[in-house]
Amino acid sequence: MSDRPEPWHAALHRLQHEGLPHVLATQVTSAGSTPREPGARMVITADAAFDTLGGGNFEWQTIAAARERLAGGEVGMSLEAFSLGGRSGQCCGGFVNVLLEVFPGSQTDLAVFGAGHVGQEIVRLTAPLPWRVLWHDSRDDAFPDWAADQPRLECRVCPDPEAAVAALPAGCHTLVLTHDHAEDRELVDALLNRGNMASIGLIGSQSKWASFRSRLTDAGHDEVALARVRCPIGTAAGGTGGDKTPYAIALAALAELLPLVGNGERADQRGLDPAELRQILG
Repeated sequence: MSDRPEPWHAALHRLQHEGLPHVLATQVTSAGSTPREPGARMVITADAAFDTLGGGNFEWQTIAAARERLAGGEVGMSLEAFSLGGRSGQCCGGFVNVLLEVFPGSQTDLAVFGAGHVGQEIVRLTAPLPWRVLWHDSRDDAFPDWAADQPRLECRVCPDPEAAVAALPAGCHTLVLTHDHAEDRELVDALLNRGNMASIGLIGSQSKWASFRSRLTDAGHDEVALARVRCPIGTAAGGTGGDKTPYAIALAALAELLPLVGNGERADQRGLDPAELRQILG
């Protein structure tokens, strides 16, 4: 195995594959004497740096600026200007601008309860999405072998529904589709008791939900809480007499979920200010 440091492009690919927060720093201008030329890049995380912009104070200041943005939860692009003889105290005395692109990693957590046919199709379909998937089943032999190779996927054997739900991060989206109706009901009860899940989806029929509603009402959940549960999920496929194959239901369930992940709103002005770019690059 090579002891060579990981180059920026390999680190970028790995971190994006794993859904971990990182910053890509690119030198975009160079005036006077500078350690590297435009196009030099490095990748920065909260505790590591890959490749180099030339070293010295200038590079340490770049790393500090990147980590400040990561710690503050900032996203998107920004420009940092460095006068090497002034701000950075380097004797070469040139001037550079560095573009910082912040990638926040997986900002969406999805908990899938159940590793049956529909659960497997849902997890397969999430692979290209920048989500962290927490896949649960109460059976220790339920997960397929291919799950070990899927990025941002964590398989959890959890026979206790309350403990499984208690371990979820706040703001998690959830889909309940186990092999056992009683287990489904316990999970929905625990998810409603948590009160801080981003969404709750339950597989099943209208009659199943009617039965669950009655039992959950007896357990103390009011109409406001019960209205947070989407059941059946995947109604665009199998819930209205359409295609009821696992793939179709999974596809429809994720299509219902996508609008709930973020509000989709964007400001009119995105990225860097065009006037600032013209001044720097013109």
